[in-house]
Amino acid sequence: MRFRGKVWKFGDNVDTDQIIPARYLNTSDPYELAQHIMEDSEHPNFAKEHQPGDIIVAGRNFGSGSSREHAPIAIKYAGVPVVVAKSFARIFFRNAINIGLPIVEAPEAVDEINHGDELEVDLDSGIIRNLTTGKEYKATKFPEELQAILRAGGLMEYAKEKLSKNVSG
Repeated sequence: MRFRGKVWKFGDNVDTDQIIPARYLNTSDPYELAQHIMEDSEHPNFAKEHQPGDIIVAGRNFGSGSSREHAPIAIKYAGVPVVVAKSFARIFFRNAINIGLPIVEAPEAVDEINHGDELEVDLDSGIIRNLTTGKEYKATKFPEELQAILRAGGLMEYAKEKLSKNVSG
């Protein structure tokens, strides 16, 4: 899986309340959640100004806070294909994989990537290319099993695929 897009850069400790403010958690509609993504962050106009395919790049501990799946769901349904960060909160990491949102840890890349740069992220090779600067970075590569879950669109879709193969095979 390969993604290409413009960077929106965020700092350290972007928590789930910055990603999707609690005042919008009275709905489970992923498209409604996506309309309010990052309103309480350092880029409060992200939901209105980003384009589908734009990539979030952030510092340490991205997704800290609550264990709700609303945050990665809002990101995914806002059309963000991948999040690159120095590190992710453990529950966010798990929720992102479960809902099929690719996330990549690449501390060196994050340090050198700027807001507005054009990136290409290749999950299969674990390579991030900054197309603006020409630099290339090695990211943490997922094991094949996690890549299969992401390719399927999340854990539930992956499980459905596996079960249907077992039933028909």
